[in-house]
Amino acid sequence: MTTHTIGIIMNGVTGRMGTNQHLLRSIAAIRQQGGVKLSADEVIMPDPILVGRNEAKLKDLCERSGVDKYTTDLDSVMSDPQYQVYFDAQVTGRRATAVKKAIEAGKHIYCEKPTGTSVAEAMELYELAEKAGIKHGVVQDKLWLPGMLKLKRLMENDFFGEILSVRGEFGYWVFEGHSVPAQRPSWNYRKEDDGGIIVDMLCHWRYVLDNLFGNVKSVSCLGATHIAERIDEQGNPYKCTADDACYATFELEGGVIAQFNSSWTTRVRRDDLLTLHVDGTKGSAVAGLRECVTQHYGNTPKPVWNPDIKQPIDFFDGWSKVPEQEVFDNAFKAQWELFLKHIVKDTPFPWGLKEGAKGVQLAELGIESWEKRCWVDVEAL
Repeated sequence: MTTHTIGIIMNGVTGRMGTNQHLLRSIAAIRQQGGVKLSADEVIMPDPILVGRNEAKLKDLCERSGVDKYTTDLDSVMSDPQYQVYFDAQVTGRRATAVKKAIEAGKHIYCEKPTGTSVAEAMELYELAEKAGIKHGVVQDKLWLPGMLKLKRLMENDFFGEILSVRGEFGYWVFEGHSVPAQRPSWNYRKEDDGGIIVDMLCHWRYVLDNLFGNVKSVSCLGATHIAERIDEQGNPYKCTADDACYATFELEGGVIAQFNSSWTTRVRRDDLLTLHVDGTKGSAVAGLRECVTQHYGNTPKPVWNPDIKQPIDFFDGWSKVPEQEVFDNAFKAQWELFLKHIVKDTPFPWGLKEGAKGVQLAELGIESWEKRCWVDVEAL
């Protein structure tokens, strides 16, 4: 058996996303399954070291994940040739400095989004990585969600005909903390700490739209800070300075119109925390995180407007659930495995730092649109 051992510096894994999705459900799960299998006699085995500022949290994470190495000294591992990959899941404001250090040290880069606090910063990382000749990738996890993959299969089989529009609904009620404790970190609601739902979610919607429905040509966006005060982790009230809701419309290449509502101030009455409703000339589909339902042209009801009688049509009735035709893995783990194959075998991996910069660009333009109250074109980077 040939084993390719890949040392990975994992920085910022004590946060919610870093712990659950990247460490426990991705790297630890890959190790537990015996690595990434390339063939009957060849595997890739990740060899992580956890990096952070809180030694107690790192030690606890090692025990939970089965990882046996951690450090609070990032510089010491940056200079260690045993580690070929640097992964960053820190808060956005700390990312660029650490990624630059890793590029200078010759490490391959894999990091969370947003990749920078501005397009200029995000593009600088891309240009530095290209100049250094290292491999790089950005987390674009929603492309591997079962619901999104089912949508993709429908498109590959021309289920929709000509796609006309996409309507995305994302979000849920994040408690303010006055009585019920909040379920998201307080920095998300402070602009000075790089918080805000536009910066967070428009990065996601950029790669979802670009990869599934067509490149984004222009954006019209309205943000809002609906909740003025929340309670932080220490129990202290703080003023919310970042947007907690975003209402955006996008024009895509090919004429598709997309609308996305993103909100941490909404109560869910839909199939999932994220739903995408796709309408086409031949049929429609609604995808959540895992499930997807369809309605073909031949099954489309013919309603007539009459508010004086009870609606005779059950509009949920005419939809069919897409059957489970494939086995889907954790979305973060699926992309990790592709990136590790890219490192070892140089297989294609198009989701690099430039794609991450495109997400930052759309968030920046969304904020510009909100401030100017106008449509803004999305130029090619």
